[in-house]
Amino acid sequence: MYRVIGPLTGLVLLLIAGCSGLTDDPTKNWSPEKFYTEAKQKVEEGDYETGIKYFETLEARYPYGRYAEQAQLEIAYAYYKYEEPALAIAAADRFIRLHPTHPNADYAYYLKGLVNFRGEKGLVNWLLGSRDDLSDRDPKGALESYNTFNELVTRFPNSRYATDARQRMAYLIEAQAKYETQVARFYFDRSAYVAAVNRAKYSLETYPRTPSTEDALGIMTLAYKAMGLDDLADDSLRVLRRNFPDSRYIGEITAQTVRR
Repeated sequence: MYRVIGPLTGLVLLLIAGCSGLTDDPTKNWSPEKFYTEAKQKVEEGDYETGIKYFETLEARYPYGRYAEQAQLEIAYAYYKYEEPALAIAAADRFIRLHPTHPNADYAYYLKGLVNFRGEKGLVNWLLGSRDDLSDRDPKGALESYNTFNELVTRFPNSRYATDARQRMAYLIEAQAKYETQVARFYFDRSAYVAAVNRAKYSLETYPRTPSTEDALGIMTLAYKAMGLDDLADDSLRVLRRNFPDSRYIGEITAQTVRR
């Protein structure tokens, strides 16, 4: 004899089957160490999504202890590799806030600086020759990266990451100076001479003694000449000649003077 299953009985069976599926979790008996090892392996294999999931589950199930603390930092790294900069920075900031004296706090700062450093693709591409209109672009990421690296070397001067951070800071300073002189040239080529002078001055005052100093002095002199401000042009040319006697701008300035 066959038994007829009513609607209510069928619903109960479905719920039981569903609950059974939910409890069939291969990670349910994992230890913190097992979670951490598996998550690290997933990240190393490039499966960042699964790695992040494992790290987050580890922290949720075992919220205290060294594995949970390290998982928070590993999540920031995994998001960095997964090219999710906002989430990577948020995770690094969270780790710094929760564990300011942690032995790996210096790495959290370093990672945060790297996220913004790597994010300056637009700036780097333009410096390498792309001719986008940069007149209204603010390379905020470069400044944030510099500030984070600076905080790292200030708080942790003996950190294993300090030397690399200082080198990146030097690069960022020159990149910013070059950005300003490139924008100054952009304005000059479009006959916006006042704007060109202002950007060149800003570069000289904010980023002194960088390789872009020559460009800033040369563009400023050209702009003064173009506006007929000969006294100011002569002053800046004098400084240019004294510091860069073989500057390529000297010939350009002379040609501009002859044309006038």
